[in-house]
Amino acid sequence: SGKVRAIVDDKGQQLKEAGPSMPVEVLGLGGVPSAGDNLTVVENEQRAREVAKYRQELATEKRTALAPTNFDTMFNTLSSNVIEFPVVVKADVQGSVEAIVNALHNLSNDDIKVRVLNGGVGAITESDVLLAGGSKAPIIGFNVRPNAKARELLKRDNVRMMYYDVIYHLTDAIAKEMIGELGPERIEHVVGRAQVKEVFKSGKRDKAAGLLVEEGVIRKGLFARLTRADVIVSATKIASLRRFKDDVDEVRAGLECGVVLEDTNDIKPGDQLEVFSVEERERTL
Repeated sequence: SGKVRAIVDDKGQQLKEAGPSMPVEVLGLGGVPSAGDNLTVVENEQRAREVAKYRQELATEKRTALAPTNFDTMFNTLSSNVIEFPVVVKADVQGSVEAIVNALHNLSNDDIKVRVLNGGVGAITESDVLLAGGSKAPIIGFNVRPNAKARELLKRDNVRMMYYDVIYHLTDAIAKEMIGELGPERIEHVVGRAQVKEVFKSGKRDKAAGLLVEEGVIRKGLFARLTRADVIVSATKIASLRRFKDDVDEVRAGLECGVVLEDTNDIKPGDQLEVFSVEERERTL
């Protein structure tokens, strides 16, 4: 909002008023509008501030709304496992805001998506801090700083500020944080498969399974899946491994062995045991 201090036409001449379809430059606005914004003239400055505040609230509600519009989008929202990474963006000019928002959206993938709660021009304000704090989002300040009241709220609410003046530095930092949110990628490597031939007691509570190793190798300490009719019965680990009466570290294909599985006694002859190792890799965007 603001008060019109001057009107200048395309020839540089000052005017007292401008009519429909007349290109002019208006001086006196309190902020930098975006291309396509509507300029509304009202009777006084107080009314202008009320209209501006109302429009800002509508814009914020529109940006932050998550309500699905139909049953399909509702199902997709409920079933989606995509992680959201919320941010608030403030910059010195509208061109920078648009470039930053586009760059951040380009970091998104099927596992994690950037959600820009607000992208605006000018100093970081109290409303920016409140919006970020409510969503546990960092505020990205590009060539701008918080005003005095915003600084107080930042400290009080422990909202994180991130200051930048180079866009690729900004995107590099956000990408690292997004990777941290995802955690490492778990990659399974199947090393062996075996069939349960018989089941017998092992101690007071446990059951042991007599196996025939059909593929690869069965190795003590590895992760395992016990399946019955292609349905997973339990996810477990090889707690102990024996060949005849000897404890061994591994048994290869074509040989028989006995195993005790961790935290499961639901074992039946005919079950299949799949043994695998897990590799953790740092994700990339």
